[in-house]
Amino acid sequence: MGEVKEIKADEFEKEVLKSKKPALVDFWAEWCIPCKKMEPVMDQLSEEFKNHINFFRLNVDENPSIAAEYSVRGIPTLFLFKNGEVVERVVGVIGKKELVKKLRKLL
Repeated sequence: MGEVKEIKADEFEKEVLKSKKPALVDFWAEWCIPCKKMEPVMDQLSEEFKNHINFFRLNVDENPSIAAEYSVRGIPTLFLFKNGEVVERVVGVIGKKELVKKLRKLL
């Protein structure tokens, strides 16, 4: 089964930047209604792409240093990483079909 793992600032480098697999990181907050709308999409895609892409959620309230480092101004913001580099950034709610297209580009 796929999984969207909650990630903390101290794990970010190892889990995202130094990972051999591409990663999608969802910058979110508990109080963010649009972020809640992305949860089922993230959960579904983490299952569909579980062998190819790592999925993470990073709470911006609990990890402000990482949010600041990536200039996150609005949430949800999704970052797609490959080989430790940001290859795409999506701000706001995005549909599953659109996100699948972006994830396929990572592979």
